Amino acid sequence: MPCPAAATSVQEIDLRVSGLAKGYGAGPVFADIGFTIRQGDCVALVGANGTGKSTLLRCCLGIVPPDAGEVSLLGQNLFALGPAARRSLRARTGLVAQKHNLVPRLSVLSNVIHGLLGRQSGPRYWVQALAPAAARTAAMEALDKVGLADLALRRADRLSGGQSQRVAIARALVGNPRFLVADEPCASLDPQAGEEVMALLISLVKRGGVTVLFTSHNVRHALNFGDRVLGLKGGRMAIDAAAADVSPAEMGHLYV
Repeated sequence: MPCPAAATSVQEIDLRVSGLAKGYGAGPVFADIGFTIRQGDCVALVGANGTGKSTLLRCCLGIVPPDAGEVSLLGQNLFALGPAARRSLRARTGLVAQKHNLVPRLSVLSNVIHGLLGRQSGPRYWVQALAPAAARTAAMEALDKVGLADLALRRADRLSGGQSQRVAIARALVGNPRFLVADEPCASLDPQAGEEVMALLISLVKRGGVTVLFTSHNVRHALNFGDRVLGLKGGRMAIDAAAADVSPAEMGHLYV
């Protein structure tokens, strides 16, 4: 089910990208990219391997600097900010990556508490035994939302792939982000686990009114879970339309 629009009469723009370009050595990855994402939207970014989806996501979070163009995230010109202000802004965002990037030897609870490191720093946020009570409570609430509260003290390297990605989702949501990026969140999972994780992720962000930009090679996921589709091909934005107006055949043209 697509995410609903934010429950305001006039939606704010949470992400505005204009004239964005990025290249590495051999040539441009993409050029002249522009789009907007409104508060509460769930937007699917699709395209073949090598079209720059992950690079575009990282530009949108300020992790990778573009060669040209501007990114306005939550009302601020991302690359006009100083390092401290950019870190503060990024603390209002969440990231779910294809690789779960959990610390294997630490507990599930400690890994979720790591999601607060963007807002708080220091060793107290590295392991749950040292964490403030408020941090542990927030992490347990996040684990409860993904159905893994009973595994809070289990080591992360004893989890299944689907469980690991649920922990990664809890880690991304524990700080109550306003904007969430999910980069191929189901790519490393089997089809059934991938379907369950994607449905869980979208239901949680829908409930919290979080704005989402996610990538997927699964055409059905893009059309069913996104309310808009952005399609990259040949370094350009080939599709920018409501999911209801895009057919699977049109999506297929992005991959040939």
